[in-house]
Formats: sequence, C-alpha cells, structure tokens
Amino acid sequence: MGFKAVGLDVFPAVDDKEALEILNKLIDGPDEYAIIYIEETLAVNMQKEIDKYKESPVPAIILIPGREGSVGLGQSALKAAVERAIGTNILDN
Repeated sequence: MGFKAVGLDVFPAVDDKEALEILNKLIDGPDEYAIIYIEETLAVNMQKEIDKYKESPVPAIILIPGREGSVGLGQSALKAAVERAIGTNILDN
C-alpha cells in the first residue's frame, strides 16, 4: 500500500488468477496506464500474458518483489530488456 500513499492507483489481488483479471481490465479498460507494476510471485503464472506486451512501449509491465522478497523474475526481465535495447547484457558482473 506504499504505492497508494504516493498517489498511484492500487489494485490488490489475492492470487494470480485475480491478478490476471485485473491486468486485462487495466489494459483493455477506459483508463490508460503507461506503467503497471506486478509482484513477481503473482507474475510467475501470468508470464505468457505479460510477454505479449514485452515489445510494446505501453503498457510497460514492471515486475517488483513482494513482501517475501525477490524470486528473480524482475531482474531477469530487466536484463533481457537491456540486451534487446543495446545488443548485449551489460548488467552481469
């Protein structure tokens, strides 16, 4: 709920099925969201749907760690995006 405190719209989901329904409403709804943040734990089973928007600039779907910590999806997505953009992965040590 920290995002709500800074003025962002928040759509809580209890599981990945509900998160997928919310994602589809945000994408196909009347309001346009340029950036959508999804917790990694919810995104695990939504990857196919999220991948549909990987190449499009809007909406940018950003995976963030949940309360349990990171499962590595967000970092992997960032590395892949950087590699697509500049042709090499500059984020690995």
